[in-house]
Amino acid sequence: MGIGGIISAIVVGLIIGALGRLFAPGRQRISILVTIIIGILAALLGTWIASLIGVEQTSGIDWIELLLQIGLAVIGVLIAARLMGSRRRTVL
Repeated sequence: MGIGGIISAIVVGLIIGALGRLFAPGRQRISILVTIIIGILAALLGTWIASLIGVEQTSGIDWIELLLQIGLAVIGVLIAARLMGSRRRTVL
């Protein structure tokens, strides 16, 4: 993967992660870096799932793939927020 691929993965991860945070209920106390990592993982996993069910390539916008990615990002954000929140509570 070249520098262009890395930059595009970060940009897509940022967008998907931000959308995941936007749609996740409640307040999430996670860093931007964690949001980007969750977004990148959600984008990759969502694309893989879309390919398994045969909807990764459609004419126009791949709505199903995008919804899968955002849904996975929401789940990832909620898990990360819960893990980081519980870690902070046990330290105090």
